[in-house]
Amino acid sequence: MAKTILIVDDSSSLRSLVRMALAREGYTVVEATDGKDALAKLAELPKVNLIVSDVNMPNMDGIAFLTQVKQHPRHKYVPVIMLTTENQNAKIQAGRAAGAKAWIVKPFAPPLLLEAVSKLVLA
Repeated sequence: MAKTILIVDDSSSLRSLVRMALAREGYTVVEATDGKDALAKLAELPKVNLIVSDVNMPNMDGIAFLTQVKQHPRHKYVPVIMLTTENQNAKIQAGRAAGAKAWIVKPFAPPLLLEAVSKLVLA
């Protein structure tokens, strides 16, 4: 059975790029436009194996979203990769404190993302 990955980003072009890279590797991909949309999608999905989230988004940013995800017993241990333009140490530390397992700065090389995904999905 394919592993399910939730992509959270307000950029449709970035979601498409990530979706295509992950789908080629056999993952099932669900897309959300921001943190609020992602929380709604998580409530509907039976299982998510990994989340890839941006930080800067309208309605609910990635750090607030991650904080809420980690408070939910069903999603507490789902690994999260932050895929963002943010490279400030304070943001990275806030993300790690909220529970992010990896931090990838945009622009990024899809093989780097796929390597992180494969490691965390198996973890």
